[in-house]
Amino acid sequence: MDKNNLIINLEEISFIYPGGIPVLDKLGLQFHRGERLGLVGPNGSGKTTLFHIIMGLLRPSSGRMEILGRTVAREKDFREVRKKIGLLFQDADDQLFSPTVLEDVAFGPLNLGKSKDEAREISMRTLEMLSLAGFEDRITHNLSGGEKKLVSLATVLAMEPEALLLDEPSNGLDDNTKEKLIEVLSGLDLSYILITHEADFLAKTVDRICGMENGKILTDIESYPHYHLHEHARGKYPHEHH
Repeated sequence: MDKNNLIINLEEISFIYPGGIPVLDKLGLQFHRGERLGLVGPNGSGKTTLFHIIMGLLRPSSGRMEILGRTVAREKDFREVRKKIGLLFQDADDQLFSPTVLEDVAFGPLNLGKSKDEAREISMRTLEMLSLAGFEDRITHNLSGGEKKLVSLATVLAMEPEALLLDEPSNGLDDNTKEKLIEVLSGLDLSYILITHEADFLAKTVDRICGMENGKILTDIESYPHYHLHEHARGKYPHEHH
């Protein structure tokens, strides 16, 4: 792809937690505009750590990072990154901190310099897109886990980013809400990298899949084994699948 379309370019990124073994080992990644990339791998393979490094929440021990055409290394560099790339945390409670849903969703637009009226309009539109109309005055900590996850996504989308990093976005959602999320992601004109263990969700939301193992990103995975849960009216009796 055209180098001008590069959103994220990582070269030989390594990271080690204090007293631990390397989590990332000379990792490389190129992520372009228009891509919808799925990232899979076992727990502890460094997927979430990679997201946090891209956002400047953690700093690599070595390597070079270029995001949106600029080399990033210092905190002031990452302040600009956070305005243009939205991170959905794996745990919604790490993302939500305001008393009400509207205050949480409006925080980002206000922080970007929008007026109160503009921030409210953006927030209400975003909540409606996620089927959360009427949630604006709800107390955030009283929401269900699935509702918190969707409100967390609303806080990210309200900042109108250029790209998204989505860490287990379907985790904790019921089937109906998951289908709604698939519909929303399919309708977004945004590039994103998505971490999930749910292969069926992955198949409906990304264009290509990469794996992580031993601190590196593997070549694209053409097929990803998974299981289907299903039931039979006579499930307790022996039967065959064809």
